Amino acid sequence: MIFNSEAFAVFFPIVFLLYWFATNKNLNLQNFLLLVASYVFYGWWDWRFLFLLVFSTSLDYYTGLKMFNAQSKKGKTFWFWLSIIINLGFLGVFKYYNFFAASVTDSLNAIGWHVNPTTLAVILPVGISFYTFHGLSYVIDIYKDRIEPETNVVTYSLFVSFFPLLVAGPIERATHLLPQIKKKRFFEDSMFREGILQIAVGFFRKMVIADNLAVYVDSVYGNAAIHNSSSLLIASVFYAFQIYFDFSGYSDIAIGTAKLFGFSLKENFNLPYFSKSLTEFWRRWHMSLSFWLRDYLYISLGGNRKGIKITYRNLMITMLLGGLWHGASWNFVIWGGIHGLVLSIEKFTFQKLKITDFGFLGGIVTFAIVVLAWVFFRSPNIHTSLYIVSKFFTLDYGTPFIGDINILSNTLAMLVIGITFDTYLFRSNIVIEKYGSQIKTTGLIALISLFVMCVVLFFSNTTNFIYFQF
Repeated sequence: MIFNSEAFAVFFPIVFLLYWFATNKNLNLQNFLLLVASYVFYGWWDWRFLFLLVFSTSLDYYTGLKMFNAQSKKGKTFWFWLSIIINLGFLGVFKYYNFFAASVTDSLNAIGWHVNPTTLAVILPVGISFYTFHGLSYVIDIYKDRIEPETNVVTYSLFVSFFPLLVAGPIERATHLLPQIKKKRFFEDSMFREGILQIAVGFFRKMVIADNLAVYVDSVYGNAAIHNSSSLLIASVFYAFQIYFDFSGYSDIAIGTAKLFGFSLKENFNLPYFSKSLTEFWRRWHMSLSFWLRDYLYISLGGNRKGIKITYRNLMITMLLGGLWHGASWNFVIWGGIHGLVLSIEKFTFQKLKITDFGFLGGIVTFAIVVLAWVFFRSPNIHTSLYIVSKFFTLDYGTPFIGDINILSNTLAMLVIGITFDTYLFRSNIVIEKYGSQIKTTGLIALISLFVMCVVLFFSNTTNFIYFQF
């Protein structure tokens, strides 16, 4: 089930009404209802994937208890690594096996050793990368003695599978979400105002801006060889905004929906294209993932505590694995490598010049680097990526591809509205998560009405969210 579907339009109000009016505000009933609803939400695609979700949940719940009750460090370590290996093993089989099998085969073929690899005809389970990271953070935190394990199986299962964040995040920590699940919740007007506005903004960003930009981007990237440099550059810039409005739109809907049930999820986007360095960009873009990688991978590797060379190594490893987390393709590895390399260069420069960003010019350069890296993220293969990048540096800048003039003009108009709204938030130092409770009722109704009207008038064909594939 996806947020921008007719099924969700029926599912959500039923769950909302049952949650607040049929449970008598009983915490156990509320949690059980949300757990059942989350399994229905997830099983809507393919009920068979529920077995994998339940197994992963059960594994981490059980090993968490075994680690905590272990009589020795050796026993604790055994249960820790059992959970880590099985979790990453499932992720590896479903997401990466065919990729690595093909890569090894290509390498062997290149040296004259011809083999026929065995591939798996499996579908990637939706959201596996996200709920696996939920479970991993929980297990790691117990192992590091940061938290104690949850003994209530319904409570822990809801932490892993809470439907607003199950498929594409934000990636929540047990330290933040579990206490909210265990605490009695009451309907609050301020959270309702914040949530309903953020949901409206999310649908506008996704269905009006991102999906309309996708029409142009898909047309150009779908047959890059026939387009000139102008068209490829415009499509690449459009994709930068498409993926931002698509993913931030999902996060808005997820966070807003959670608020309507009394939960406060972590902020996931904070106007990243206003960043003046790539370092700042990663503090504003997909924040739940970037902070997860920082806390559980970068710092575990040593962070910046073991000298500058090791710091650069740790940055590169973190970003390369962060790229691979997004998908089983060398394009994603290259995308992560570009970011890792630039982050390392920035860290060296900041230390030498004793600065924290590059000012206005840094904002332009940062956006250009991000757009360049997005080419590898969006392209179907390395060959297409390299072709598009090479075209940026040629003189083939003629009349760009227009396509359907009505769609393009509507898209540009809605993009201007989206950028203007983000600029207002940035200059006013406002976070969208709190904006609904900070404005008067008339202003709230006007804003929601504007976004809903735009969705009704200008929505494109309903498509999946980009990050569903990860």
